[in-house]
Amino acid sequence: MAATDLIAAADDLSRDLAPLRFAPPVSHVYNPLTYARAMHVAYIQRYARVDVQAVFLGMNPGPFGMTQTGIPFGEVGAVRHWLMLNEPLEKPESEHPQRPITGLACPRSEVSGKRLWGLFAQRFATADAFFSAHFVANYCPLAFMDEGGANLTPDKLPAAETEPLEAICDRHLVRVVATLKPRWVIGIGRFASDRARAALSAAKIADVQIGEILHPSPASPAANKDWAGQATKQLVALGVWAPGPPRVTLTNS
Repeated sequence: MAATDLIAAADDLSRDLAPLRFAPPVSHVYNPLTYARAMHVAYIQRYARVDVQAVFLGMNPGPFGMTQTGIPFGEVGAVRHWLMLNEPLEKPESEHPQRPITGLACPRSEVSGKRLWGLFAQRFATADAFFSAHFVANYCPLAFMDEGGANLTPDKLPAAETEPLEAICDRHLVRVVATLKPRWVIGIGRFASDRARAALSAAKIADVQIGEILHPSPASPAANKDWAGQATKQLVALGVWAPGPPRVTLTNS
């Protein structure tokens, strides 16, 4: 049931975002919910659970993560070897010549995804153990590139473009929370936690706690100094994780 609802929500999100247009410096917009839908659906079907402890929420796809694989923070090695997912991908309608979509054949590693999934793999024996109490999502599924192929994040777009974008993504986040019924939404970085707080407050959802961990991006100097240790301490301090190794009971929900 959770998977069916989340797949429908993702399809609605993709449809609702399709009419949006973005002015320069944005030259290309990728929506992996369309060309990588099979991989995203497989991720939801295999790993979505209800009544989880936490939903980890990112900002939007990185150029070598979800943009390539359709999985939030979808670093190629983690998707292939830990999540064990491998579904066919199509191509964006308009592909940037410097940002080709090659899926699991992508030679580049998404550092943020490698750090995030690496922490989960280190702390939890298997992906099933992690997902028995957690899920990972992105607030916005769109990847933005300028004419030279540089990555542009949603927080850098003008208000006239971010307001309709956020209205749609807020609505989707509320559906994700209503479906998975987490005790926590953990923003991976300030942008995600701020958007979660705004969306859930507007929807009058008060029974979900919102927290934040340091974003694992190598662009952040703080993240380059034992990011996994810092994030673990933050999650323990919030009460999301217990000190020491977790005790996970697998469920079939």
